[in-house]
Amino acid sequence: MTVHRATFILAGALLASLAAPACAQTIEKVSLASSAQSYRTDAARHVYNTYASQIYKGMLPPLVHAIVVIETEVDKTGNVRDVRVIRSPSHAPDVTKRVIAMVHKASPFPEPRKLGATKFLEVWMVDRGGQFQVHTLTEGQL
Repeated sequence: MTVHRATFILAGALLASLAAPACAQTIEKVSLASSAQSYRTDAARHVYNTYASQIYKGMLPPLVHAIVVIETEVDKTGNVRDVRVIRSPSHAPDVTKRVIAMVHKASPFPEPRKLGATKFLEVWMVDRGGQFQVHTLTEGQL
């Protein structure tokens, strides 16, 4: 791969990460989940709706570029209060920063009506081009 092409790919991934959420205003605003685990599914759908153009379509390759595990805390109205990194790829700290920024930009998440403030874990699997899947909604790996 030429240096020019590698720079172009990196620049495209960076621009995608800085893009505003695609449709944050049209996303479900209330979650009726009765556990943090079921709220996690609603939160994952919210992320997928917000960043629809950045979702990796199909099954992921056997080796992904980076895996980031985060714990997100939302208040009773769905606003992100905190994002705590549980696992971060040492070879790709930029991916961790991007995931954290994406979670904050996707706020507010659906209001956890039955739970009030809640925390949930999510695993983000990111390819070299910056596309991702989250474990909750993954299509699996080849």
